[in-house]
Amino acid sequence: MFSARLVNDPFGDPALLLEARYRREALLFDLGDIRALPPRTILKLDRIFVTHTHMDHFIGFDHLLRVCLGREKHLFLYGPPGFIGNVEGKLRAYTWNLVENYENDFRLVATELHPGRRETAEFRCREAFRPPPRRSIGDFDGTAVESDAYRVDAVFLDHRVPCLAFRLEEKRRVNVRKNVLAEMGLPGGAWINALKDAIHRNEPGESAFRVWWKGEDRGAVERVFPLGELKERVTKITPGRKIVYVSDVIGSPGNAGRIVEFARDADVLFVEACFLEEDRKRAGEKYHLTARQAGRLAGLAGVKRFVLFHHSPKYRGGEGRFEEEAMGAFLEAKGSG
Repeated sequence: MFSARLVNDPFGDPALLLEARYRREALLFDLGDIRALPPRTILKLDRIFVTHTHMDHFIGFDHLLRVCLGREKHLFLYGPPGFIGNVEGKLRAYTWNLVENYENDFRLVATELHPGRRETAEFRCREAFRPPPRRSIGDFDGTAVESDAYRVDAVFLDHRVPCLAFRLEEKRRVNVRKNVLAEMGLPGGAWINALKDAIHRNEPGESAFRVWWKGEDRGAVERVFPLGELKERVTKITPGRKIVYVSDVIGSPGNAGRIVEFARDADVLFVEACFLEEDRKRAGEKYHLTARQAGRLAGLAGVKRFVLFHHSPKYRGGEGRFEEEAMGAFLEAKGSG
């Protein structure tokens, strides 16, 4: 359902775009420099998950705000303790005396994750983003958000400040058998996305589902099927993917244990590797991982694939060394397991 790609090259600011393949929906893990994203992609974003608010993970907020202002949009952001105050501080930096003339109302909902609890606050453009009262929205049990199609979980790690890692788990993947569509005389179209949504919502198989398209004379054509029949004949449902994102952590035993468990059997692990092993002491002082540490964690977790990012610019031109070092540790860890 989701494709995943880093917004910047491995030496750029952290930001992972997760874009739905069949509907206008996208998520973002971390909010570093996002100027590489076209406005149409930024406007697809529904939820943004921020590991922590060091500048290189949160500087994209201003560009995000500029693109979304004047739009009728509801955007949800999630972050660690102190996050609501960070969002409020960003918004306080600007003057909002003319926003009452805006036709649309852009709203930001910031949610702060704490061990065992969650707090939220909504900032509205038409109210000049005045600081709203905070509301408690119940316990935080490790799940940041859950929809009919996916769930995003979070775990606390140590970067000398609380730092979150995130995991996206798709509940299922709904693929369409194009050859069966042709046999049934059904052309593609927007109804296929509606069919996938109905399946994700677990609607009853006996419910009527409308298939519609424009005929050769441009007139509307419609056929109605039981949802269960289309699900059985037209779609192939496979297990969803698990995508894990880890950035800015020291390679301590505590962090390592939590990362391995959190990333267990992931389809892909996006993991920071700021330094090479030759600079391991420096990595520890900066509370970052080396490429070897990252590869070892990926191997111990049994992930199918891993992607390195967040390299120190001191190594620019030597990207291959990161891959080589991490892959060696990955294979070694898998072999020992």
